[in-house]
Amino acid sequence: MASVGVELPALGESVVEGTVSRWLVKEGDVVRVDQPLVEVTTDKVDAEIPSPTAGVVEKILVPEGETVPVGSVLAQIAPGAEAAAAPPAPVEPAAAAAPAAAAAAPAAAPSAAAVEARATPVARRMAEDSQVDLGDVAGSGVSGRVTKRDVAAVAAPSAPPAAAAAPAAPRAPAARGELPAYMHYELQEGDRVVPMTPLRRIVAEHMVLSKQTSPHVGTVAEVDMGGVARFRDGHKRAFREANGYSLTFLPFIVHATVRALREYPRLNASVVEDAIVEKQGVHIGVAVETDKGLVVPVVRHADRLSLAGLAAAIEDLSGRARGKKLSPDELRGGTFTVSNPGRHGNLYGFAIINQPQVGILRMGEIAKRPVVRELDGEDAIVIRPTMHLALSYDHRAVDGAPANGFLHRVRELLEEAEYTL
Repeated sequence: MASVGVELPALGESVVEGTVSRWLVKEGDVVRVDQPLVEVTTDKVDAEIPSPTAGVVEKILVPEGETVPVGSVLAQIAPGAEAAAAPPAPVEPAAAAAPAAAAAAPAAAPSAAAVEARATPVARRMAEDSQVDLGDVAGSGVSGRVTKRDVAAVAAPSAPPAAAAAPAAPRAPAARGELPAYMHYELQEGDRVVPMTPLRRIVAEHMVLSKQTSPHVGTVAEVDMGGVARFRDGHKRAFREANGYSLTFLPFIVHATVRALREYPRLNASVVEDAIVEKQGVHIGVAVETDKGLVVPVVRHADRLSLAGLAAAIEDLSGRARGKKLSPDELRGGTFTVSNPGRHGNLYGFAIINQPQVGILRMGEIAKRPVVRELDGEDAIVIRPTMHLALSYDHRAVDGAPANGFLHRVRELLEEAEYTL
């Protein structure tokens, strides 16, 4: 019976590749259906890939630390739970009769495919652009993997000593993908080198890709959160006693966001080739910081939920994200993202768009600030709890007027503070 391939599945929207973190089995092991075989890391989630069939692990095709695209075959399983591991191939008689001199011959150099397989995709592209042979590059990444920095170090030319009377020759223009000399840092005594984890490395690559794909534009609104704060203070004790968790400000922001998205559908969209797709469903990604990095679980049909329903959904997803209990389906399909990086020292900032969405709203800290209000027909300076909300949007799909209109509507809804639990 033909062997069954174990493929890398799509583990989230916009996930195009994954890194093999750890194999849980070895060649020759007998496995059962759905038994975890390998741990894989992507920029969205860490996941265990189960066995599609019972049988014997015939061959592991992707080593630990290697990054491969979605759909790649990670291993081959020989079906049949009672199957035995294949015996080692017998030595051919011709090999036994080979001259002794052949035994002393040096081992064959690894193939070009094998060398390329142990390099990151970015490193392979840089090596091609810089005309660097990957076989000449020593890898500093996981399991000796060749990284972009390794290729850049080899690609940087070292000029030979110039003759005393000869003028210095001009340096040739840098090849595409090659880092210029001023971007290289030489390690100094006392520096601490912290290698990127597979998740951090993938996140970095996707953040760069997002900035290269979408022309980011930002706009900021200052929001008076006094009405929200009063409502929350009046209900938070009873809410906690009834539900077992705190009523935070995040559900209020999401509640206003989803209602504004219904009025401004261009922000609930994606750019697909030469068209803009305005989406029917409103599915809000909520950025959650975990001990392994940032993940963005999705609240489905967020516009159909009450304030209490949003609070429950966010609490559930956040808790399971930190406990590494999210499924891949809970990380895909978002149409817009809300990010809350924390309360302290966070006036405002512009987040990078979560592809293939066209907008992301970032919360600032809530702090008491002096503002001007009209009281009894005259201007007065009063102290109010305020927050800065920063919208990053993709200028390919959204112009300034609708983006500002959307953010203004979010502000209006928050300042009106018309809620029920």
